[in-house]
Amino acid sequence: MTCRHIIDVCCILSVFLTSCATLPPTHQDNICDIFYEKSGWFDDAEDTEKKWGVPIPVLMSFIYQESRFKQGAQPVRKWYLGFIPGPRASSAYGYAQAKDPVWNEYRASTGNSWASRSDFEDAVDFIGWYIYGSHQQLKIKTSDAKRQYLAYHEGRGGYSRGSFQSKKWLIGVANKVANRSATYTKQLKTCRSDLEGWWPFW
Repeated sequence: MTCRHIIDVCCILSVFLTSCATLPPTHQDNICDIFYEKSGWFDDAEDTEKKWGVPIPVLMSFIYQESRFKQGAQPVRKWYLGFIPGPRASSAYGYAQAKDPVWNEYRASTGNSWASRSDFEDAVDFIGWYIYGSHQQLKIKTSDAKRQYLAYHEGRGGYSRGSFQSKKWLIGVANKVANRSATYTKQLKTCRSDLEGWWPFW
């Protein structure tokens, strides 16, 4: 195979993989628009809500903050001399930006051994599982988006030690998550009944 053929094959594979990737929703500031655009996401989020007792707006505000709904989101990679790839800041990956250790814990705990961080259904279930665990261990309400996010970001041990208290930037981010959750809550009230009876034909 010539270099020209190799390049052609690489181009074809690149186009194929890009077309297979799930693009982020267009209008991320409106939860109704998100669910109308992304067929199946509402059902996945509602299943998680019923399973773990975590409100849909809390789940979706977490995903927005963590990845902006990007399927393959990862921390920025360090580069040396401008062209030598170095390690990423952490193993966080996917919609929920779950790191390897806690993702493996989730899979073992739920028996969902084939779960993928780039799959929305698995990612939203992971967030519900983690929030429910924080509710059990730290007594944080599942609807308390701000404190739940602090526990999500710092880990339950870090939250218990109050590691977030010296991080004003993180508290600011948690407030944004809470505000978005409140906005999503108001929006979802206007379209939930429609979404529950909605059957897309495309």
